[in-house]
Amino acid sequence: MGFAEDALKLFDEMPNKDLVSWNSLISRFSRRGYVDKCLNAFLRMKFEMGIEPNEVTLMSVVSACASSGAVDEGMYIHGLALKLGVLWEPKLVNSLINLYGKSGYLDAVCRLVETMPIQNVVSWNLMIAIYAQNGSAAEGLNCFNLMRRAGVCPDDGTVVSLFQVCENLGLGKLAEGVHGVIINCGLSANVRVATGVLDLYTKLGRLDCSLKVFKEVIDPDKVAWTAMLAGYATHGYGREAMEIFESMVRKGVQPDHVTFTHLLSACSHSGLIKEGRNYFNIMSEVYGVEPRLDHYSCMVDLLGRCGLLHDAYELIKRMPMEPNSGVWGALFGACRVYGNIELGKEVAERLFALEPSDSRNYIMLSNMYSAAGLWRDASKVRALMKEKGLARTPGCSFIEFGNKVHRFVVGDQSHPESERIYAKLEDVIEKIRKAGFVSQTEFILHDVEEAVKEDMISKHSEKLAIAFGLLVINAGMPIIITKNLRICGDCHGAAKFISLIEKRTIIIRDSKQFHHFTNGICTCGDYW
Repeated sequence: MGFAEDALKLFDEMPNKDLVSWNSLISRFSRRGYVDKCLNAFLRMKFEMGIEPNEVTLMSVVSACASSGAVDEGMYIHGLALKLGVLWEPKLVNSLINLYGKSGYLDAVCRLVETMPIQNVVSWNLMIAIYAQNGSAAEGLNCFNLMRRAGVCPDDGTVVSLFQVCENLGLGKLAEGVHGVIINCGLSANVRVATGVLDLYTKLGRLDCSLKVFKEVIDPDKVAWTAMLAGYATHGYGREAMEIFESMVRKGVQPDHVTFTHLLSACSHSGLIKEGRNYFNIMSEVYGVEPRLDHYSCMVDLLGRCGLLHDAYELIKRMPMEPNSGVWGALFGACRVYGNIELGKEVAERLFALEPSDSRNYIMLSNMYSAAGLWRDASKVRALMKEKGLARTPGCSFIEFGNKVHRFVVGDQSHPESERIYAKLEDVIEKIRKAGFVSQTEFILHDVEEAVKEDMISKHSEKLAIAFGLLVINAGMPIIITKNLRICGDCHGAAKFISLIEKRTIIIRDSKQFHHFTNGICTCGDYW
């Protein structure tokens, strides 16, 4: 804040203050994020000095309002701009679009765009980004199509906004289309754009496409190297992530804290404990990167994955900073996998204190009790959830086919091909049982008969999505599924058997990571 005080002192000492000098002060406050000082200077100029603002003044104030979510103040400026007749200035209108878009006022955004005499590329980019950020990705895509029809050529800002649209819609074919636009517009050589394409393909389960894009980048920077490393990490290819890291260092690119977060995550997902410990030690000793919360979270996850729960707990105790929910959550996950109820309960209490409204922690503790047959304790946790007004998020699985994302829930009968899907699922389950698959009914965490458990678990959303994929997706193509929650153990086991019996690659992205099932093996090593 020393800058602000010094700037004000110097400004107040000026004998003659005209509009240009006031605009300079307001603009500097706006860029520095000093919203209150920006507004105060504006009000002094207008009401104490009697100087009328121009479009430059208003743009700076609106930008400050947008950065702090000061919508009411921004609306006042909007009205003033209308009164002064300066709403024709595209930069000012774009600033207002940004303000309303960030605050979720989509109707106001639409009205502003409709009144603009000329909609430039910045206006269109803002519209696409705003729709994507407010959960209206389809409208964002429609904006892009309108932009093309209007003859406006996309730039790197356009495609960055489109990446969010593609990710939200979850359509791989749309991503391919956007990639084509990038090539046609001559933007593929832009490292920032290429990195965005790489990252998008990774998130949509198309790691082979990510690698192809990465190899086409002539001189990848730190962000591009890290994005490729992160892709391998989230897909469970720890060795490949390590190779990327070593290549990056050999090329003289200095890794940062983000690089090490993904590298340690890769080691964790692949159970590479020796390598993970080594990277954790050398990150500060060799590369001067001090461990942060994310790095400790990865190490706790790695130790927990290998069953070293005591070591993980001791590491948390030795942390130089206060552990957050990510760190405790990693240990909690290990307690769930290894059935350590006593430690799990202690960790759960810490998570309840840190995140009292996160239902996932209560559900996991309840599930741990249920898996151990402690039905009364599980019931108490569920009662506590009800008391706090917390609800469980229903599990859903999504699969792309025919330019559409198909959604399944447990026991779903709503799909037009439902009859064929259930017939296929029944046939597949019969095949994998003959091959040795046994339903893991312990993942049905209800105190009911075994036959009821088997029936319930056979209709999980993942299995329905897999059955649909087997029916409609060509044999040479992977079946890519997205699950909003963590995949259950029975569905994980079933997917391994199905990949073996049907000779198909099945890729499932759950809430934590990607699982690549091929020839009866999963990249996660059966830990997630």
